[in-house]
Amino acid sequence: MAQRPQPHTDPVRRFAFELPALTSSVARARRLAEERLIIWGCDPGIRDTVALVVSELVTNAVVHTASDRVVCELREGEETLRIAVRDEGGPAGPRIRDCGEEERGRGLLIVDALCTAWGADRTGHGTAQVVWAELAHGMGDPC
Repeated sequence: MAQRPQPHTDPVRRFAFELPALTSSVARARRLAEERLIIWGCDPGIRDTVALVVSELVTNAVVHTASDRVVCELREGEETLRIAVRDEGGPAGPRIRDCGEEERGRGLLIVDALCTAWGADRTGHGTAQVVWAELAHGMGDPC
């Protein structure tokens, strides 16, 4: 008796959405990410962390780039949950800066403190870039 081939199962779950590069899109991005993590069965601790990181990355894309739109992707693999925000770029990539006593400008400090890794990659299309951050399962409650 011949065995049937097993269907390919991809251990990665992905969700992406595109929004206009407006400050009002930050709250929408946060809600979309939280809703997806609820659908995936993630616990509140990881949802709160992801929502904060999404907020910071989308805010940076809106405020510090010349973008008309941003694309946010959540990708959950076996060991990490990756948040990536693609923008249309600007003259410089993201960087952590010393903000002193200012309230503004601490977004990447927060991302750096919450995530196991983060970075930015140019996409090869003009100045467009993807800024990403990863949470290891176990840093919050896993999905």
